[in-house]
Amino acid sequence: MAKEQSRDSGVLVIGLGRFGAALAATLDRLGREVLAVEKDAALVQQWSSRLPLVEADASNPEALQQLGAEEFPVAVVGVGTSLEASVLITANLVDLKMPQIWAKAVSAEHGRILRRIGAHHVVYPEYDAGQRVAHMVSGRMLDYIEMEDGFTIVKMRPPRETHGFTLSESRIREKYGVTVIGVKPPGEPFEYATPATRIGGDDLLIVSGDTNLLETFAHRP
Repeated sequence: MAKEQSRDSGVLVIGLGRFGAALAATLDRLGREVLAVEKDAALVQQWSSRLPLVEADASNPEALQQLGAEEFPVAVVGVGTSLEASVLITANLVDLKMPQIWAKAVSAEHGRILRRIGAHHVVYPEYDAGQRVAHMVSGRMLDYIEMEDGFTIVKMRPPRETHGFTLSESRIREKYGVTVIGVKPPGEPFEYATPATRIGGDDLLIVSGDTNLLETFAHRP
């Protein structure tokens, strides 16, 4: 049985597969009010001691009404393997006039359907993860976040040519068109970059810019 929730800032997570479970557990760990909904009894048993959880079939609109889904400002549909269930659940949430509906899609076609019926945000976890890993395995990047319009932020190791030089001396922006936002020396706190910031060989850099320009910079020896 779910514990009492403060739902004006809570998140309703429907489906406790790998995506939904990771999302709900992370929200709970961050102190966000979260209520998970799952119809599979085995998954309910697995997660019931770790998450606020209700066993219900969210493809049934009456079930959503009974658990007070409309009181949550945000709902996440983590069901992806069953297209029919994903669409039905999303449509039910739209009918409840949920302010924000996030839905997982497993293909471009699936995503288009979800958007057409009213999902506000569609995410593609497997595609996004594959894209991120592709960028990271091919160069010095350790993490990769693509925002929009080709703008990207990466965490990376510094190319050898920058070791021992300040940002002013290395002229990274002039040469490569990217901006070093900050530097994290080993064992020391993160610091925002200035022209006088000196880069060490073991430092971590946070760099922003156009995706293609960042790829060029990250592939420097």
